[in-house]
Amino acid sequence: MKSLISQTVSLMHGAGGKSDLRMLGRYLGLLAAIIILYSAAFHALMLMEGRQYSWITGVYWTLTVMSTLGFGDITFSSDLGRAFSVVVLLSGILSLLVVLPFAFIHFFYAPWLEAQNRARAPRRLPPGTRGHVILTHFNNSAANLVGRLRQLGIPAVVLVPDFRQALELFDRGYQVVVGELNNPDTYRDLQVHQAALVVVLNNDLASTNIIYTIRERCEHVVTVTNADQDDSLDILELAGSTHVFQFHKLLGRAMARRVLGTSLEPNVIGRFGALRIAEVPAAATTLGGQTLAESRLRSRVGVNVVGLWGKGELRLPTPDTRIESSMVLVLAGTAEQLGRFERLVRPPDRQDRQDGPVLILGGGRVGQAVAETLEERGIDYRIVEKRGNIRKGNARVIVGSAADRETLEEAGIGQTPSIIVTTHEDDLNVFLTIYCRRLRPDAQIISRASLDRNVKTLYRAGASRVMSYGTITSSTIVNLLRPESLVMLSENVSVFVARAGRRLKNRSLLQLSVREQTGCSIIAVKHDGGMTVNPEPSEILHEDDELILVGDTESLDRFASWKPQRA
Repeated sequence: MKSLISQTVSLMHGAGGKSDLRMLGRYLGLLAAIIILYSAAFHALMLMEGRQYSWITGVYWTLTVMSTLGFGDITFSSDLGRAFSVVVLLSGILSLLVVLPFAFIHFFYAPWLEAQNRARAPRRLPPGTRGHVILTHFNNSAANLVGRLRQLGIPAVVLVPDFRQALELFDRGYQVVVGELNNPDTYRDLQVHQAALVVVLNNDLASTNIIYTIRERCEHVVTVTNADQDDSLDILELAGSTHVFQFHKLLGRAMARRVLGTSLEPNVIGRFGALRIAEVPAAATTLGGQTLAESRLRSRVGVNVVGLWGKGELRLPTPDTRIESSMVLVLAGTAEQLGRFERLVRPPDRQDRQDGPVLILGGGRVGQAVAETLEERGIDYRIVEKRGNIRKGNARVIVGSAADRETLEEAGIGQTPSIIVTTHEDDLNVFLTIYCRRLRPDAQIISRASLDRNVKTLYRAGASRVMSYGTITSSTIVNLLRPESLVMLSENVSVFVARAGRRLKNRSLLQLSVREQTGCSIIAVKHDGGMTVNPEPSEILHEDDELILVGDTESLDRFASWKPQRA
């Protein structure tokens, strides 16, 4: 009720609302004058027939006839009176049953509903708003980012120039503000000077204008921009963007880092000082069928198994977790420890390297970024692309359709250890993943997902790993806000840094039982400039120590609020 009253008052104070209410008032005044005129005529005609009624009876008769209720308790006996009744009836149908509802809806209800909708999609944030993230464009990557920010408790606001789109996003649960992207006052109303970050994911031209407009209002706010073209990198930096990324290249590099089978050595996907995070397929080892406790990897070589990829999911293992040959192990250790691991678990009949090149399906921006990364690592590859204009004398580019078996055989699908599907169409990626899995049941298939909802579909289609553009974008941006997150292993599992602090000081890892209490695993401890990777349970923590842990989002939250009991 209070909301209804407040919105009505707001409507009455607005310039457009005043005009609409004035028009409605004029019509109601005209209608009242007609009713009074008809009532007076009613009395005059009744006097001519020798009857007399009160004024309220005249109004009563006029309203019953105009509204077509026609109770029939008061009627004229003369033809003149009946003709007058017909005139009153017809004018009532027009004025009360046709014009009045239209006028009410047009001049009151519609403006009131518009005011109600505008209250759902405001044009400014409260002055006390701070620490929020502003997004100037909404797409799948932005939706993924908002979801990650919600997990971290960071408020996110989407700036939308179109009012109808703002209402649609509001109904989907997003906080939105309506405003022009190139108006400095818009960012003033968004409290940009108190924002934690501004994320600009528009096209390069629009992003340049937006960044420059933001700098007119605030010089110090941190901004993140995506550059679609290489030529835009310098221009966006000149416009004032704090961070400029090419997320399609980041996605391509991430996909290339997941390539397995080109060498027996574990594939390193992340580094932090002496610590290495690496992946190795269980099929390339002698560990298949063993539990982690039975493998005794920690005591034998010093590495720690921090995750197991299987059936499209990354699981945090326990000592009783059994290693299946279809799984991929995620390891944490030093380069020396990973080398010992490789020598320990190497099958005696395994060759050092498969001869076939890595197969890249799609030669767009992501595919070319994959190729560049593989070339830096000294890994041979072949690109299959329909367009011949990307070849430019590159013998590694096979021009043809990736759905054509002869083209794939020419590219070396029979010998390749890994296939990377990089097109921007998820439907095509599902199609190619199914086809390649049928042709090569034993190969690693890494597929790209443009939409997060297609990740599980691609896993069902046969992909060994699926890399989402939205996830790469959101994890990169979140790392700017929360630099304690070092490596993102999956959608919700990360390697992150936390300070020991007073709550953990002078306690051993065995006494704390961090894994049992929080679900996080400590894989390294940084102390006085040095780092102990996979520390022993007897390791004593100090207040200034930095702990490197692995866990999912829920485990991270539990660790942040955990207060261990003193013995």
